[in-house]
Amino acid sequence: MTTITANPSYRLDLTSSPHLHSRWSTKQAMWLVIAALIPSVISALIYFGVSQMLIIFVCIFFAMGTEALIKFIRKREISILDGSAAITGLLLALILPPGFSPVFAAVGSVVAIGVGKEVFGGLGYNIFNPALVGRAFLQAAFPVQMTTWKINNYNIDSVTTATPLSMLKFDGKSTSFGNLFMGNINGSLGETSAIAILIGGITLVIVGVVNYRVPLAMILGLMLFGGVFWLVDPVKFSSPVFHLFAGGFLFGAFFMATDWVTSPITAKGMWIYGLMISLIIIMVRLFGGLPEGVMYAILLMNAFVPLINRYTRPRIFGVKK
Repeated sequence: MTTITANPSYRLDLTSSPHLHSRWSTKQAMWLVIAALIPSVISALIYFGVSQMLIIFVCIFFAMGTEALIKFIRKREISILDGSAAITGLLLALILPPGFSPVFAAVGSVVAIGVGKEVFGGLGYNIFNPALVGRAFLQAAFPVQMTTWKINNYNIDSVTTATPLSMLKFDGKSTSFGNLFMGNINGSLGETSAIAILIGGITLVIVGVVNYRVPLAMILGLMLFGGVFWLVDPVKFSSPVFHLFAGGFLFGAFFMATDWVTSPITAKGMWIYGLMISLIIIMVRLFGGLPEGVMYAILLMNAFVPLINRYTRPRIFGVKK
């Protein structure tokens, strides 16, 4: 007769669904995303000055510090080295205006981690993208500071310090595609250079950290919805290519909407999710009171992700509806 005894070295970890497998661990994926953001960081420092590193440092420091403090208070394992808090801080910094107050940036980081992530239970449980939650709070609390743009170091024509979307919406002035592509424009730190974003974003798609369906659906949706209005009245409405490179669309498509936790897990759901984000963006940009709508579009669709996952689940073979 064989006696089976419990082995204390074995531990059963219970985690929230979905239980998906990837070639990358969560920690590896987070640091790969941080590495993919380096081109955008370099672009921000080139166009807006090395002094912008202060904003980046403050956001990362307070994001990691807030998570460590909350974990300590809740008597949970402090796991700030997994990169999740650092990436939230870095993403928040890159969607802030250049020259933004370090004090306000710190407040935004605390809100991003505390309200956008930890209040739901921590990594894997949050409903909304934490970095966008932090930016939404800053947009509501400090609207003047969030819409004050420092003049680009190399763009001597941008004396109005307006972003391309603001110039188009309120002044009827367009911006050259060359400046939009390279980043020689005013805007948030990490959102101005399309080429820097594409380098990092496409790299994440190639290595498998980002599913291609969400950014592709957003790009196709933007070209479709924006193209319809442009074809109807090309004088009144700008081309979809302009909308593609202007504002935070590309940054949102590759680094915000693709968040593992807050985006759909089904293939069909990803297409729906991406297309709806682009539709909302076009509606806000063309008919809303604000020049930009990427943040609101992604946060709104984050709220619908559970429903999208529920109604786009693959049908089990042999099971009737």
